[in-house]
Amino acid sequence: MLRKTADDRTLTTPKDGFFAMTPHELVAVLEKHERWLKKRTGGARANLTMVNLEGSNLSGVDLTQGKLSGANLSHCDFTNANLSNADLFAAHLTKADLSGCNLHRADLRGAHMRGVKLKRANLREADFRGGALLYGGGGGKGVDFIRSDLSGGDFDDASLNNANMSGADLTDASMNGADCEGALLTGATLMRAVMKSCNLANADLRGSNLSGVNLQGAVLRNANLSGAMLAGANLRNADLQGAKLEGADLAGADTTGANLARSAENFSVQIQQALHSHYTWINTGGTMGARADLSGADMAHIDLSGVNLSGASLKNANLAGAKMRECLLIMCDISGAILTGTDFTGAILDGANLRGANLQGARLDSAGIGWVDVKGADGKPTGRLWAANLTGSTLAGASCVRTNLRGANLSECDFSNADLTGAILTDANIRDARFAGANLAGASLPPPPDDDD
Repeated sequence: MLRKTADDRTLTTPKDGFFAMTPHELVAVLEKHERWLKKRTGGARANLTMVNLEGSNLSGVDLTQGKLSGANLSHCDFTNANLSNADLFAAHLTKADLSGCNLHRADLRGAHMRGVKLKRANLREADFRGGALLYGGGGGKGVDFIRSDLSGGDFDDASLNNANMSGADLTDASMNGADCEGALLTGATLMRAVMKSCNLANADLRGSNLSGVNLQGAVLRNANLSGAMLAGANLRNADLQGAKLEGADLAGADTTGANLARSAENFSVQIQQALHSHYTWINTGGTMGARADLSGADMAHIDLSGVNLSGASLKNANLAGAKMRECLLIMCDISGAILTGTDFTGAILDGANLRGANLQGARLDSAGIGWVDVKGADGKPTGRLWAANLTGSTLAGASCVRTNLRGANLSECDFSNADLTGAILTDANIRDARFAGANLAGASLPPPPDDDD
């Protein structure tokens, strides 16, 4: 005995697992179903529960609201068929062709859909969650939770708006150009799935496994990726504006050209409070609020463009991929921070401590990272210059076009393959700095250090 826990309906199971049906019997069922849909006399809702229809040609059929739970529909041709609101609970659809099929609000919980073709199919509001089956009689009783198996499926250009695919297995699936806006994919497995230009705006992907997924050019605006695994994912040119990435694993992910900017509102209350308190501290000349101490904070991909964080402590903070364009970071402690791919275009970092920071691939075009005139207690310049300190920092592959590094301490810096076109390094300390492969066209360099110094 097989029973769906959802509606407590009992299904008697034959010995081989499925009921046999002749083509004539199937045609009769379809004809009665058509009459039922049109509310004509002699009609009856199609009941193909646990029926074996493997390999049947059902292209173009109208089985709206049909009962097909547990049926063997493997290798069937359902191209351009209408299965909207159909009951396909735990149905076997392995390698079935449902291209162009209407599955709007279909119940596909616990369905076996490995290798299924769903190109251009309408799967809006379809339910792909796992299904619990109760077994009883004869050999005993038990519960078996069946996870929807969609691995290797072809969902290219399919409509999956608001579909519920929580916990589904979509390993190696193809979802290029699919519209998954608002879809529920919590805990889903999408390992190695190909989802180029897929629309996942407002989708819920909490705790999902997206390892090795190809999301090139995908739209993930305001998607919830909290706790998701994106290790080795391809996110080139993806749009993640407003996406939640708390606890997400982006190790080895390619985010080249991706828009990962997140406003401060998407971060913890502690980070928001620290930024607000610092804003007050800056604008009241230190009489109110407090200098921000965000040492070790995870603020990857935060958007703080134009914010004044002068004097703040960002020591060992993670600001990878952050947008810090035109920020004021004068006299900031950013030592040991992760600043890979961070955008500091036009920012002022005069007198900042960047010792040991990782600025690999960062953008520092037209930024100022030189010295600052230290002021006394009376607010007047003391005549003492405080230079920015980048000792031992990594700027390999960074873009430093027209960056002002005058007077900065650049000893032991790694500028390998960096673009220093038109950069100003006058009076800078470049002892033991490495410039292998760097573009120094038009750069103003200090004289070579004297080895006897």
